[in-house]
Amino acid sequence: MKRVTTIIVNYRLKYFLEQTLLSVEEAYTEVEGHTIVIDNNSGDDSIEFLEERFPSVTFIRNKENVGFAKANNQGFAMSDTDFILVLNPDTIIGSDTLKDAVKWMDEHPECGAIGVKMVDGNGHFLPESKRSFPSTWNSFCKLFGLSSRKKYSINSSYVNVLIAASFK
Repeated sequence: MKRVTTIIVNYRLKYFLEQTLLSVEEAYTEVEGHTIVIDNNSGDDSIEFLEERFPSVTFIRNKENVGFAKANNQGFAMSDTDFILVLNPDTIIGSDTLKDAVKWMDEHPECGAIGVKMVDGNGHFLPESKRSFPSTWNSFCKLFGLSSRKKYSINSSYVNVLIAASFK
C-alpha cells in the first residue's frame, strides 16, 4: 500500500516543479507514494512539459486559478494514503525525508502533523521552518519583540511547515 500522497499546487513554475518532482521521485525509492500536481491555470505549457517526464504523477488542470487552499483540497480528496505531504513547487526534499517522517509518525501515532528543519540552497537554516504555536501570548511576544527572549516563552512546542498528516 502506498503510504504518502504528495500534493503540489503549481502556478507557472514548470522548471522549479521539475526539480521538485525529481526529488520526490527519489524519496519514493524509500517509501511508496503517489504525487498529485494541481495546476492553477498557469497559462503556460507546465503540464504538457512535465507529463511526459513524469508519467506516474497525476496532473489536474484547473480551468481557473482557484487558489492554494482549494487546489490542495482537490488533492486531499483524491488521496487514499496514510499520510499527505503538502509541498511547494519550488522545494527540494532530501532522499530520506519521507522515510524518516513516516517512520517517526508510525512511532508516534498520537501525532497528527510534523515538520522538518528547512535549509536554503546554501545549507543555511531557514527560521520560518520553526514557528511558535499560534496563541495570543505568542503573538503578543512577537509583536513586542519578546519572542527572542526565552524567559518569556511559555510554550516550547513548535508547529512547523506541514509535512505529514495522519488520517487513521
